[in-house]
Amino acid sequence: MTDTTPIVHQLRALLLLTQTEEQVARVRIGQARTDAVRRELTQNADHAAERTRAITDELRRLGGVPDVVTPALGRLSAVVKSALEQAEPITEALLQDLSLEHQLLDRATYLKVLADTAEQPKVRALAERLITAHSATVEWLTVVLAEEALGGPAALRATPLQRAAGGATRLVNLPVRFATNTVNRAVDTAQQAGEQTTGTISGVVDNVVDKATYFTGAVRETLTVGRVASLRRAERIAKRDGNKSAAEAVAATRRELGDVTADELPIKGYDSMATAEIAKAVKELDDAQDLRTLIRYEETHKARASVVSAAQAQVARLAKEAVGVSE
Repeated sequence: MTDTTPIVHQLRALLLLTQTEEQVARVRIGQARTDAVRRELTQNADHAAERTRAITDELRRLGGVPDVVTPALGRLSAVVKSALEQAEPITEALLQDLSLEHQLLDRATYLKVLADTAEQPKVRALAERLITAHSATVEWLTVVLAEEALGGPAALRATPLQRAAGGATRLVNLPVRFATNTVNRAVDTAQQAGEQTTGTISGVVDNVVDKATYFTGAVRETLTVGRVASLRRAERIAKRDGNKSAAEAVAATRRELGDVTADELPIKGYDSMATAEIAKAVKELDDAQDLRTLIRYEETHKARASVVSAAQAQVARLAKEAVGVSE
């Protein structure tokens, strides 16, 4: 009789990882940007639960002891992962998700070979089911990461802590001259010019540890009091002084925070267009940053789910092209 111990071992490992996968998917549901993504993540979590039951059934069939500890460990792993990733940019969290899916895919592939060797057709069928599911999820996560890399809003929103972590990481990698002599100088110039702002960023420099902390603190203060007025004044003064790089940096920050005017949108006459017209026009956009600007504007103003979904779908198409994934 063929020894099925290696198969049982892999099934146990897959059970733990699949439980973690399900819980991660349920955490991600709350970060979905659109209803379509939310439904997809919900289906992914439900399908992971189904795969958990299928793996458990095979374990029992092969004489494995029913496992009540592994599912709890899987849920615990997901909770710990969710807590730890809050200190990281969302891209790092997604890369960890991708690593989990690759591990599941690799183990499922190995399980298929073990099943062939042990002449276990039921295990082989399960392994093939797992391979199909994890291959699709790997592709999906790869596209989501490509959306982030292209500068367009991804299918998943970063949590507030992840946005802060992401901003700090980006600023750490910026040249010192940019961090200290462009955006900061523009905001300082606005204060020195004596123009009245609705808020203040004084006191931020008292707690500066490095350039990333400084800029993140300044943005936080600007957001809290007089965000729009402060950034717009800083941008206007930078333009007046001929400091193009500073003006562009402040404008980019302003757009990222959702402060966009209709004149800055890549679709002319946007506010007077019907939803169907916008959805059609969105398909002509081939710049992820333009789509990002449009989505930020829509989310801040009218918040029409169909428009956001259309723009997000176009970002996904661009991302798929970038990573070579066919429609």
